Amino acid sequence: MKQGPVRQIAAEELRSWILHECDRLLVINKPGDVVCHPSKDGPWSSLVGAAREYTGLATMHLIFRLDRETSGVVVLAKDARMASRLQKAMQERRCQKGYTAILTGKLDVPTSVDQPLGDDEAGPVFIKTKVRPDGQRAVTHFTPVASTATFTRADVSTETGRKHQIRAHAAWLGHALVGDKIYGPDARLFLEFIETGWTDSLARQLVLPRQALHCASIDLTAVGLETVFTAPLPRDLEAFCAEQQLTL
Repeated sequence: MKQGPVRQIAAEELRSWILHECDRLLVINKPGDVVCHPSKDGPWSSLVGAAREYTGLATMHLIFRLDRETSGVVVLAKDARMASRLQKAMQERRCQKGYTAILTGKLDVPTSVDQPLGDDEAGPVFIKTKVRPDGQRAVTHFTPVASTATFTRADVSTETGRKHQIRAHAAWLGHALVGDKIYGPDARLFLEFIETGWTDSLARQLVLPRQALHCASIDLTAVGLETVFTAPLPRDLEAFCAEQQLTL
């Protein structure tokens, strides 16, 4: 399912997003309008495709994905052995990721959500996840770091890696991410966006043109890499935080 116009990545853009590169790894600070997985719209329409073109390698191994509208740290391996090592560590939850999220409403205290997630079969958007008793275990920790009566900036970590986990748990808490077309005020806004693109009507209801979620760090020290890769909050979210007095 397409989510608006296809974004084509320029080679010089990709180079400017690189946080780290060596013989075995390519670490990217992904913007919030780029898909990770290859698409039929050509190699430069996805992060993996663009990385293959940039490196000249036949295969680039995506260690974990971020949703199109989630920005931040993405790790790609240049060889299968490194990919296997990192993917196993991710599955065993030995590599920790840290997120920054901007939530609707005021979240006063650190809050953990331990609620199972599964498909929202009754909803209008088939890719949506929801809390349901027969779902898979999912645990998310939200720590507010700045808040007003209207919005909360929070650090987020997860103990599990379910589809749309942070977004679904934030919505279940009653503090959906700002700009979330699926888990925000009405999932039908996502369908409207696909049909019409970004409009003034959507802007009034969602405030931001993308979900306010950013993968700020990934710690790979548990697999022998002496690095915690970090990515600063992107300009769009930083500007929103400044406007809403959510700066640190």
